[in-house]
Amino acid sequence: MTTAVNPAVAAAVVVQDGRVLLVRRRVSEGALSWQFPAGKIESGESAGEAAAREAREETGLLVTPQIVLGQRVHPMTGWEIHYIACRRSGGEAGIASPDEVADLAWVAHGEIPHYVPYGLFKPVRDYLDEALLSLSGPSRTPPLRRSSSSGT
Repeated sequence: MTTAVNPAVAAAVVVQDGRVLLVRRRVSEGALSWQFPAGKIESGESAGEAAAREAREETGLLVTPQIVLGQRVHPMTGWEIHYIACRRSGGEAGIASPDEVADLAWVAHGEIPHYVPYGLFKPVRDYLDEALLSLSGPSRTPPLRRSSSSGT
């Protein structure tokens, strides 16, 4: 008997003007409704490339991968998720894939629990705490690198 293995997924964590970009899936994945733009990492593609591609395909926003925040097997979906902090590099956020995305929102720090009541992965939460609550924001981030935190 073989067990199906879910493909790895990359999620784009995009912060701009003190808010983080979330999309609401047309079809919820279990309890997940609002989440970061995300999708399957294709063959030969890095997690950063996949995150940038998914952000563009789902929202029309052009982003540049900056930091690998961490990865985990998502406790609600069983999917391996790679979280990538990305910087907006062009375009305007909108619903570019209406078959997949029902809505999008730029969410302030204090609003995150309303959209994501089950909490965020610790390395992502730590990044957003700093990026959304600091005056200088994520523009200080260095080129793509691995986070020293392996997360839980």
